[in-house]
Formats: sequence, C-alpha cells, structure tokens
Amino acid sequence: MLRVIDLRTTDSTDLTSRLPRAQVDVGAALDQVSPLIADVQRRGAAALVEQVRRFDGIDNVQLRVPPAELERAAANLPAAVRRALMMAIDHARIGHRAQLPTERSVEVVPGGRITQRWIPVRRVGLYAPGGLAVYPSSVVMNAVAAQVAGVGNIALASPAQADFGGLPHPTVLGACHLLGIEEVYAVGGAGAIAMFAYGAKNSDGSELCAPVDVVTGPGNVYVAAAKRAVASVCGIDAEAGTTEIAVIADQHANPDYVAADLLSQAEHDPAAASVLITDSDDFAAAVDRALSAQVARTTHRERVTTALTGPQSGTVLVGDMHQAIAVANAYAAEHLEIHTEDASEVAAQIYNAGAIFLGPYTPVPLGDYVGGSNHVLPTGGTATHAAGLNVMTYLKGVQQVEYDADALAAVVTELADLARAEDLPAHAEAALLRTGGDARDNSN
Repeated sequence: MLRVIDLRTTDSTDLTSRLPRAQVDVGAALDQVSPLIADVQRRGAAALVEQVRRFDGIDNVQLRVPPAELERAAANLPAAVRRALMMAIDHARIGHRAQLPTERSVEVVPGGRITQRWIPVRRVGLYAPGGLAVYPSSVVMNAVAAQVAGVGNIALASPAQADFGGLPHPTVLGACHLLGIEEVYAVGGAGAIAMFAYGAKNSDGSELCAPVDVVTGPGNVYVAAAKRAVASVCGIDAEAGTTEIAVIADQHANPDYVAADLLSQAEHDPAAASVLITDSDDFAAAVDRALSAQVARTTHRERVTTALTGPQSGTVLVGDMHQAIAVANAYAAEHLEIHTEDASEVAAQIYNAGAIFLGPYTPVPLGDYVGGSNHVLPTGGTATHAAGLNVMTYLKGVQQVEYDADALAAVVTELADLARAEDLPAHAEAALLRTGGDARDNSN
C-alpha cells in the first residue's frame, strides 16, 4: 500500500529532496484570497454576509452567534462528549502551565537592573475550521493556550453550517461555552481572518468585531494564505498545511500499532502525509499487511486510501537507526512517533519535529485530544525553525530597565564613547547631562 523509498545507499546530504512531502502552494492561493480580504476591509459585515452566501450556501446568516445558542449547544452536548471535552480542557491547562516563562530580574551593575517581563496580548482571534471533520479539539488547544497565557479578550470564528441553520457546528459552540468564550462568529475562510485582522462594522456603522492582536488556529490553504496576507497587520501562529506523521520504527515495534497511527492521520485529508521510517524490510512488509487489513474496515476508506497511496506518503528504508534519525530530522515532521527499543535515546537526537511521541502507548491521537500537549503544530518541514502553538504565541517579551544615578555614572563613559563612535553625539549628551559630564569629544 505504501510506496517504498530506499535510502540505504543515499548520501545523508541528499535526504530532503528524496523524501515524500505534501505540496501546498500558499502563494498561489494568495491571488484568490486577496480580493476577499480587501472586500472585508472595505465593506465589513456586508462583505462577510456575501462570502457566507457564496462559499457556504447560506442566506441571511447571523454573523455573531447569540449567547443563547452557545448555552443551548453546551446543554445539548452528549454526556460522553462533554466529559471528554472537560478532560481535554483540564489536561491542556496542566500542560500549558508548564510552558509559562518565569519573570526574572538581574542586577547588571550595582543599582542598574534589567527585568524580563512577559506580557500577554490584549485580544486574540481563534479560528476553528469546518471541512471534512468537526474540530472542537482545536477550540480547546487554541483557547487554553491563550487563557493560560493571560489573554483577557478572546473571539472565535468557525464556518457557518447549512445543516445547523447557519450556525457553526454545535459541538464547536458547546466547547466555546465550556471554555467561557462568548464572542463567536459564524464566519469561515479568508473572510474570518480578515475580520479579525482589520475588524468589521455593520451597515449602520456599529462595530461587529474589533480588530485582534494575534490570529491563531488551523485551516485549509486559503486560511493559510489569508494569514500570510495579514501578517503585517497582526500576529499569526503559522501557515498550517496538511497534516503529517512520521514514524521511526525498528524490528521490535508492533506493526499493528504503527499501521493504526499512520492510518489515523490519513483520515484527516486525502492529502495527509503518512511516512514510515524503518531499517527492517520485514517490519515494513508487516506494516503494509496491517494497513491493508485496517483500511478495509475503516469508515473513511476512500479518503484514507488516497492519502496513503499518494506521493506525500511512503515507507522510507534506511540502513540503521543513525540514518533513521537523520531522515527524521531532514523531514521535520509535524508529528513524530518513535517505536524503537531505545525510544528516549533516539528522541534525544531529534531536533526537528513539531511534537515527539515516545513508545507504543503514546499515539498521536493522544496529543490530538487529551494528552495535555497542543496539537496545532508546524507542517511542511517548518519544524526546522517553528514551534507548535503554545503560551508564547500570546506573550510578548519586554525588558524593563531601571538604573539609579550611581549606576548610570558607572557606565556613562563607555556609553558616550560608543555613541561618539557611531557619530550620535546626542545619545551621549542624553546620558552625560544627567551625570554632570561633557558630551564633547575630548579624545584629541
């Protein structure tokens, strides 16, 4: 089922070009979303209503979801779903509290102190996608990270659904209510991102949605393109692409477990990437047999088959675990599972991955829902330089500087010398006038 890519005789410097990868052209999508963004910027709510009609097939949409609908959705959540959401929220709070940085203050010279502060942004806009599945878990991941960071003002947008009277999916609305999010919009795609970035007014001039400081949340290529377009106006988390999983496995791994995890990511999207990295031909064959059996009985068989047999998926054969690690670092997977005898030792050598899952009892779906980690992660190889969504996405590092008179006097000579070296004598004067010094260059 999985095509085989044999890298056992490949030079380690030529790995990236040989690895399977989903192709997502965000640049091309920009041409399509730019007019939509400009229209929202120009006409506000009227443009959003037209876009909901055009893309979601809904007339007379109520853009702002009434509070009563949020309450009703939460009240109607099946007990099992409500319990699972509460666990996901609780576990995510525990995991994200561990990310909070500590404010520190250090004395540079006697009387001269630097304090590193971490200040949350004031307002954020969260995006919860629609599409092939419903994602209340993404609501949890985005909202909890922002709340733990200390963000006080949170809005959320999710596509209007014809099946639910023009409202977002009720499970998404129920999750919002459980999280205490009261500002929710039935808007999707590029329009939602534009609304958050620029704000939007109603036809009578009243405010529909105020601009936000940061926009976060996964979405399709058009959402990613819209984020790129507004990145100079507000902060964004990432241009999330199609989901991907890589699994490093040796002959001791359980092929049924590995096959199930490769299949689980393929379930997201026909373009999802599932990659097995192994040094065992026998294990690769066992996984392929397990996949064939599991795909035959899975619900979304057609979608899964398309993903697993696509050019973005495959089995990568390597000579040993050393090469497997090199391949994993070159691939920089969104999700990386390690199924080896020495999983911790292998993980210690991984420096490119969105999130790492160790051992046979830590499948990626654990992180998707109740593991306590965040499932909004870098895709498309961007894990080489980017991190997953976390509290730092919503925090600004600000250094607070305070020197007393003696501390300034202790460094003023060097300050003035550097200022004169840069031909900025007014910089020197600003410090010297406080200490009774002379800003004139007396070096000659």
